Amino acid sequence: MFVNVNPGSHVAIKDWPDADKPREKLIDKGVNALSDAELLAILLQTGYRQKSAVDLAREILRLAKDNLSELGRLNVRDLRKLRGMGTAKAVTVVAALELSRRRQSTSIHKKNVIHTSSDAALFFKPLLADQYHETFYVMFLNHAQKVLLTRCISSGGMSSTVVDPKLIFREALEVHATKIILCHNHPSGSLRPSESDINVTKKIRDAGKLFDIEVLDHIIVAETGYLSLVEEGVL
Repeated sequence: MFVNVNPGSHVAIKDWPDADKPREKLIDKGVNALSDAELLAILLQTGYRQKSAVDLAREILRLAKDNLSELGRLNVRDLRKLRGMGTAKAVTVVAALELSRRRQSTSIHKKNVIHTSSDAALFFKPLLADQYHETFYVMFLNHAQKVLLTRCISSGGMSSTVVDPKLIFREALEVHATKIILCHNHPSGSLRPSESDINVTKKIRDAGKLFDIEVLDHIIVAETGYLSLVEEGVL
């Protein structure tokens, strides 16, 4: 935290002592020396009227209940509700959060082979756990369980999404996949599979047998973690 400037001050950041300016502090002391608000302020660049970029960043964090996971759920429309948050600032913040999610999933891309359910969960959780609506993904693999493709099959409401098995197996045949892993999120935070989740899984599994394509698992992800239907003995 900066100490030489009153947090409620309307003094512009450019007039702060160099030691307190977020950019200069990052350069001199490293990213770990900055608060969440200061890091966010660097993205914002400017505040508005009598609010500095740091003040505006604090308002954004309050909107997210001072929780970075909640911050990841905010979209451009949510951020623009705050005074001083124009489209450009909102887009910058959302883009930075999305880059963070994608960075978390790159470990799977690097090794490109799925050995366990946790491997798949580590890939999917950053992509899906922060979303407010249910989204259904499929990972397509070859016989050696090397990832060929991941695809969003459907995106729906707060508690369900419609999944068409025909879309899944058409994609699988096009990329010559012999195995697939299913994944969807639960925005509620609960990891308990619904009866619909189980029925859809079994329907896709049975359809896969006709094409000699194996359903390896169905992963449910939420902010709280993940659940594997195979590990639970459902699949």
